[in-house]
Amino acid sequence: PFWLAVVISIIAMDLTIYLQHVMVHAIPVLWRVHRVHHADLDIDVTTGARFHPIEILLSMLIKFAIIVLLGPPILAVVIFEILLNAMAMFNHGNIHLPGRLDRLLRRIVVTPDMHRVHHSVEADETNSNFGFNLPWWDFLFGTYRAQPRAGHKEMIIGIRDYRTIKDVLWLPGMLWLPFRGKKC
Repeated sequence: PFWLAVVISIIAMDLTIYLQHVMVHAIPVLWRVHRVHHADLDIDVTTGARFHPIEILLSMLIKFAIIVLLGPPILAVVIFEILLNAMAMFNHGNIHLPGRLDRLLRRIVVTPDMHRVHHSVEADETNSNFGFNLPWWDFLFGTYRAQPRAGHKEMIIGIRDYRTIKDVLWLPGMLWLPFRGKKC
């Protein structure tokens, strides 16, 4: 049935985005580009839209390839893109859900607290919670981390080597970030 094709396609595209996210952390040259997103010193809704143009192009190519490969219904692609963008704003939002609600929601969607751990300066925390929409991939592949070691109030956001406004808030600095600086 059509509705099942839509649901399966959305889940498959979500898995693709999860794997892409793992890839940009695991491959040093891609991490150099992706770190523009992670260099933000204060996670908020703007962090969800903060990507280097090279990463945006790469993401578009990967999504195009998966669409060609899977041949999903157009409705599935539209729904997925709406969900992906809405969830990027939600899970990067400076929102603190009550603990009980967060624990319940993170069974079905990536919550802000869950994703915030991923933006820690600590490498093992940064390399966790890669999901955007569905948290299931992190549970399934062992990349889920419930809380940061220091707790959310003490956790430092960003990248240790990039802490100045010129590096992370000034547009030319962000555009140049992949091409300079410390080793990945």
